[in-house]
Amino acid sequence: MNKPVITKEKELRDIHSTHPMLEHCELCPRKCGAERNTGKTGVCGVSSDIYVARAALHFWEEPCISGTKGSGTVFFSGCTLKCVFCQNYELSHGENGKRVSIGRLSEIFLELEEKGANNINLVTPDHYIPEIREAMIFARDQGLKIPYVINCSGYETKELINMLDGLADIYLDDFKYMDSEKAKKYSGAGDYPERAKESLDEMVRQCPEPAFDDSGIMQKGVIVRHLLMPGMVKNGKAVVDYVYDTYGDNVYLSLMHQFTPFERLEKYPEINRKVTHREYERLINYAMEKGVTRAFIQDGSVAKDSFIPDWNGEGV
Repeated sequence: MNKPVITKEKELRDIHSTHPMLEHCELCPRKCGAERNTGKTGVCGVSSDIYVARAALHFWEEPCISGTKGSGTVFFSGCTLKCVFCQNYELSHGENGKRVSIGRLSEIFLELEEKGANNINLVTPDHYIPEIREAMIFARDQGLKIPYVINCSGYETKELINMLDGLADIYLDDFKYMDSEKAKKYSGAGDYPERAKESLDEMVRQCPEPAFDDSGIMQKGVIVRHLLMPGMVKNGKAVVDYVYDTYGDNVYLSLMHQFTPFERLEKYPEINRKVTHREYERLINYAMEKGVTRAFIQDGSVAKDSFIPDWNGEGV
């Protein structure tokens, strides 16, 4: 395993984070070139400083991730996508979070392990990967034993995912769109399908087969999440087709029914509603008829504001 670029404990604890890759940032597919080390923000909405809004046990992930002990989730501020329907809108737009050092981040990982977490679940880490990688290595050096879960948007470059080779144990990967027009309209990323395919391919290369412990908790593997959106069953079927036809049972599917409308979606009336039970049943039935057996499904009751965590700085 490679040693971190920053090796001195004092430097790991410095509050201001920098990394050569953030001098002219091209981490994500947008390649905006922001000079994040100087305090400027990129499309992701944050500078090079790491902001975390919450670090706590989370019990509402897929059963093989949360189990009964909970997943040690670390929610990062900012996002490269800025989806208009994001249920974590305040967080993804960089408006919440506490600034932490790389050293403090590694301590958070160890503290979550001490609380009994099944894993360290890094939520929307894409734009901080070079720095998070340092903290991941440092925590491993300090004795961290539980798996790392990379809980990402699907809108990454293959090169960025490659930086986690040998460190990531599980990828919990969003795959939002196979329809580029919908991707452009709702996430400002018309190239999303191509980028999602490339990054997923690298994830599966790193974690080609799922593995579980005796309690049924995943230790290695890839889970692809798809959030069904109102009126977009065709798009959902296309995602199922691509993932299953390409990777078969080596990749788990998680077909989600938790789309939640907000006031800000008034500009997008066609998706300003909950997904109907009929729409969701059409997608689930399609997946089953296709032969998908490794999949997680949800009850419609999950589409509620109350399932959105409080960004109160817990555990940070």
